Parts: sequence; C-alpha cells; structure tokens
Amino acid sequence: MSKTSDKKANGYNPQTGSLKERLGRVKPTRWARFGIVSVIFFVWVFWLGNWWVALAWFLLADIYLTQFIPYTWWKGIKNNAVRKVFSWIDAIVYAMVLVYFLFSFVGQNFTIPSSSLEKTLLTGDFLWVNKMVYGPRVPQTPLHIPVCQNMIPFLNCKSYFETPQLDYHRLNGVRSVERGDIVVFNFPAGDTVALNCPNPDYYTLVQIRGREVVNSNRDMFGEVIYRPVDRRDAYVKRCLGLPGEWFSMKDGVVYIDGKALDEPENVQFNYIVVTDGTAISDETFDELGVSVDDRGFNGQFYELPLTKDMVAQLKSYPWVKTVERITDQHLDVTTENVISFPVGQNYGWTHNNMGRIWIPKKGKTLHLTLENLPKYERCIKNYEGNTLEVKEGKIYINGKETTTYTFKMDYYWMMGDNRDNSLDSRFWGFVPEDHIIGTPHIVLISFDKDKRGLGVRWNRIFKTPNPDKK
Repeated sequence: MSKTSDKKANGYNPQTGSLKERLGRVKPTRWARFGIVSVIFFVWVFWLGNWWVALAWFLLADIYLTQFIPYTWWKGIKNNAVRKVFSWIDAIVYAMVLVYFLFSFVGQNFTIPSSSLEKTLLTGDFLWVNKMVYGPRVPQTPLHIPVCQNMIPFLNCKSYFETPQLDYHRLNGVRSVERGDIVVFNFPAGDTVALNCPNPDYYTLVQIRGREVVNSNRDMFGEVIYRPVDRRDAYVKRCLGLPGEWFSMKDGVVYIDGKALDEPENVQFNYIVVTDGTAISDETFDELGVSVDDRGFNGQFYELPLTKDMVAQLKSYPWVKTVERITDQHLDVTTENVISFPVGQNYGWTHNNMGRIWIPKKGKTLHLTLENLPKYERCIKNYEGNTLEVKEGKIYINGKETTTYTFKMDYYWMMGDNRDNSLDSRFWGFVPEDHIIGTPHIVLISFDKDKRGLGVRWNRIFKTPNPDKK
C-alpha cells in the first residue's frame, strides 16, 4: 500500500494542516486557475468601482487554495445515494452562481410575449439582451433567483427577498440610449400589481374600478403587492424620445422638438379592409404575415394591423375594394381611445394626437404648474422618492412650497412599432433610466404559435432584432 493510501486509511484529510502545508499541496494547475479567476475578479471590482468588494478575494483564495472552509464536506458521506444527491446540489449551486453574475452583468435571454413591436420583433422571439451596451445595473434586489423575474413558476410565490435593497448604480457602458434603439426595461407602472390582473396595470385598473374595490376584492383581482424596480415585469419598446426633448403627436405622426420623425420601416397601423364579399383565406393571411390573433372581422369588414408593404399587397388583389387607415374619426375617443397618461387626467389627447410633453433630463429644472404637474407627478414621487402635495393651489415637495423641480435621472419615451396595438409611453408615461435593462443583440430562436408542432421560424435564428438601426 502506498504512503498516500496509508494516510487516507488512517483518517488523513488533505484539508488539514497549517497555511504553509495547505499551500504546499496545491497543484500547479489549480494555481493557474486561481490566477485567471483572480485577474477576472479584480477587473470586475475595478469596473464595479467599489474596492470593499475586493475583500471577497480572500474567499476565492480559500476556495481554490487553502480550503479552511469545508466546501466539499459531503464527499466524505459513506452512503453513495446521499453523496450523489449532494454532488448534484453542489453542481446546481455552482451553476446558479455563474448564471447570477452572467445575467446581472453581461446579458440575459428574454422572450417577446406580445405583438407591440411587430413586424420588427415577432411574438415568440427569444432574444439575447446585451446589458453591457448601456452599462449593467448593480442588482438592486441582490437576493433573487436569476432565472425567475419575480415569481417562481408553479409555486406561485416570489422569487426574491425584498431586503436588502441597494441604491441604484449603473456601471460604465459603451454608450447611452439612442433614438431608434429597441430597449428592454422594467415596466415603470409595475411597482404595484394586482396579481390576478396584470393587464391593465394597477393604476389604470384603479382608475376604472376604484382603489377600494381593487384593494378589497382579492377573489377577483388578487393580492395587491409592491415590486422593487429590478423585479418588475420586463417590457420591450423602441426609444423615440430622449431626455430634454419635446415630444408630440399629430394624426399618428411623431414629432420631436417640432420636427416629424421618420417612421421605422416595419411600423404598423390598424386598417379597415373591405372586400367584395370574398373572405380572406388563411393562406393569404399567412402570405401577408398577419397572425391569427390579429385577424379581426366583424361580419362587414376586416380590421388588421398592416405595414405600408402589406397595404400595397392587399390593394393589388382585385377582390379588395378599400384599405383605409383607422383614425380618431373612426373611434369613440371618449371611451376606448383615451390616453391613460397621465392616469386620472383628461387633456383631450388620443393615441394618435398628443400635445407637447417635455421629457425630463437629469440636472435640468422644470417650472411646475398645476396644469403640468400630473405629467411629472410619478417622476417626482414614485421614481425619485420625494413627497408631493398640493394644498390651497400651491405645490409642496418634501414639505416645502416650490414652483420648480430639478430631476435626478434621465427619462425616455418608448413606443411600439405596432402603433395601434401597443401599451406604451402614451398610456403610462416616461421610462426612468434606473428601469433600463439593456438592448436586444440577437434573436436566439423564434417560435410561431400559429404553426403546428414546434413552429420554428428558421429564418429568424441569429438575426439582428433591430434592422432599422444602422
């Protein structure tokens, strides 16, 4: 029997001895791995800008070299089945730690659940979202399961601990958000949620049904809970308005600082399509690219979301009589088409026509009036953490009367390319910078739920998710 075997037989444990003895037993390959991990760790600490975190290096040294903490104690379990279970737990924990740091600081996969950005992004697209372009946020809710946004599937419980909560901090990125970017962000109005009614959002629901009704009727609306910024649902829209700019809309055309914006190539609007009585076949719908959910027919005409190219194609069919875009004149603007932003106010706007709105910019001061206050109330109170009151026609912020406010963050105006079927900034307002997650980098895979089987859209795999952005 070898000396090593004799030592093991006599109860010798390689995780014993003085510091010098432990270091002397470390193999050269393990020293090399520790060196590589240390370099990566200190680069990350430098990027993080918090040198207190560097103290965690001593934990890495213990994991790779000295092993004073018995991380692999389970290997000494005599029962083979139990030892196997703990080996799987060890591997899962290790993988989850890697996924946590990958998802927090590099990128993350997201899926497109709705048609608000069609035809640029399609329902069923799985995207890899790059967090390094704008700079990743340091997790504000650090104790969470990285593969779950806010709820654990099937268990119907939170996937995070509400404490501790860290202050917002974003690491250096490549650039800031630009006009035309497709942006993934946490839903700003998702701070309060009625769990049984995610749509419409809580504030719109309260406006329609009443706060007391929503809060007290759990059987219908579910428990009303608060969610931290980084645990709110993820939305994806196109950025049209940047901090400090003036946004407005007239007849569906977006204006920035009074100048009309060019529309994205694949922008869609709803149209009324009248035929000579010929029904539009499923094959024609598939050829046009109209999903099953969007094939609206009321017995007299079709209501369809269409791009310019789709409109031209429809008009080329001899059995199509008219293709007319839906405007405010076709709608009852007193009910179905009233803009919810700002919630509870009526400026006489619709989703096709909105007055001038200044988009808040960090460090810029706004003159506040009772007329414009509703537009910025959520920014001042909910997003930037101030108290706000109006008493006897005067505005009080943090208990002091004022007529101005200087913003602490940049804000953005986000809209969908499927303009008439998108719940976006026209309904819930500005997106604060601390809600920004990242920008889609590539389509990983795409599934068409209208097709049989898997319904994989092979032509979309590894394609750019934003062809309009040059």
